[in-house]
Amino acid sequence: MAGLLSNFRNMMILSVILAIIMIISFGSAHGIDTQFWQAVFRWMHVVFGILWIGLLYYFNFVQIRKMPEIPAELRPAISKYIAPEALFWFRYAALMTVLAGFGIAGLHGSTYFAKVFSLGFAGGYDGSPQSPDHGYTLMGIGIYLALIMFLNVWGIIWPNQKIALGIKEADADAKAKAGRIAMLASRTNTLLSLPMLTSMAMYQTLYGS
Repeated sequence: MAGLLSNFRNMMILSVILAIIMIISFGSAHGIDTQFWQAVFRWMHVVFGILWIGLLYYFNFVQIRKMPEIPAELRPAISKYIAPEALFWFRYAALMTVLAGFGIAGLHGSTYFAKVFSLGFAGGYDGSPQSPDHGYTLMGIGIYLALIMFLNVWGIIWPNQKIALGIKEADADAKAKAGRIAMLASRTNTLLSLPMLTSMAMYQTLYGS
């Protein structure tokens, strides 16, 4: 067992296999229908979302804060080895989280899809107490916050990190400027993450879909 756990690749393969066995077991117990596939996409959404937001918090809670304290001669270990690897998983986890989220919304049907992406206004807005349209509005806000965060990852953070880390050639001034832009974009995503997660978690609990 120690040998297995010491090998990250083999450990993750086993974890995925065990998860697939669990998914198949749920399919056998419940039946393979639309609701089952919603559950599969939600599982993917949660797994990749944890990886995405976990790395976002690593960058902001740990790496960005502690980098100024690291001796200059040790910083290349972060910029050349750790940060590029973390950014690979970070940006692709963001992509897979969003794709899985679209899968969940699509499997709920066109009415749900239209309602959440119009913030509840598709087909008319019911403002009465306990109206489901309030839930669609709150869920829609969370979706748009997540999309802003996703676009930030691919459109601002990653292009500027390539410059800051030396993956793309640039002079020292350009690297410093790119590093600051990437940091501010990352902080923006951290700022948006808690309201986004609040929307996702509370909608699922209170409205159950």
